[in-house]
Amino acid sequence: MISELRLALATRSDAREISLLSKAAIEYGLAQTWTPRRVLHCIGDAGTNVAIAREASRLVGFGIMNYDDTWAHLALLAVREGSRRRGAGSALLEWLEKCASTAGIEVIRAEVRCKNRGARLFYAARGYSEGERLEGYYQGVEDAVRLEKRLWD
Repeated sequence: MISELRLALATRSDAREISLLSKAAIEYGLAQTWTPRRVLHCIGDAGTNVAIAREASRLVGFGIMNYDDTWAHLALLAVREGSRRRGAGSALLEWLEKCASTAGIEVIRAEVRCKNRGARLFYAARGYSEGERLEGYYQGVEDAVRLEKRLWD
């Protein structure tokens, strides 16, 4: 476990670092779409939470979740290599799920690369079920699997 993990909402000054981590941990092998400008938009959007996890002053992970009336979309969740399997991803996901539940959200949806076995196991262990396979979801290069978690019925 990370001993000094701090969770918070991202600020404008976090956008570049979030974008870089997205490229390294999520968008590898693809054209980058989560630019600092796009992350800044999410940080300023009332219908989106951008959460960060820091160990001391170092950003070790982040999550971006968009909200609708009854469902939320976990757009991104990433933890820096070297900090994985130490609780940051679980803490971020739990924090975002708690926000969603408080907002009355019934279902959280996300997508992961079909080939990303580690991510699929991570979400399964936290109550996410796998749904349809989305062919070419990632820029026509790679398939995704849709995930869903019901927060309440």
